[in-house]
Amino acid sequence: MKYKSLHTCIRVTNLEKSIEFYEKALGMEVTSKKDFPEDEFTLVYMTSDHDYEIELTYNYGKTDYTHGDFYGHMAFEVEDLEKSHEYHKSLGYEVDELGGLEGVATFYFMKDPDGFNIEIIGK
Repeated sequence: MKYKSLHTCIRVTNLEKSIEFYEKALGMEVTSKKDFPEDEFTLVYMTSDHDYEIELTYNYGKTDYTHGDFYGHMAFEVEDLEKSHEYHKSLGYEVDELGGLEGVATFYFMKDPDGFNIEIIGK
């Protein structure tokens, strides 16, 4: 069987701040927003080039989540790794130094507003 990746869901504490982060940091755009006031949550779907979606789930009034020790990271590829690294640093995001093997920079990590790790990998 073959499976197609649809989306990754993350819970966020500030929906507007998270949308702004994913728009600015990764060039993603909102493709749909579904509000469920009776159940006190909102879902926002964002995509980049319509090949991968992130589902931001905002539960009304929830201001804190505990990250478990099971979470890894999301990964995105970029053409110019160093330019991307400088751009993310200039926006004031929490960005690690460039990493790689044998002195060749091939990736870095940054955090979204809720502390989720995002790996940026050079093409």
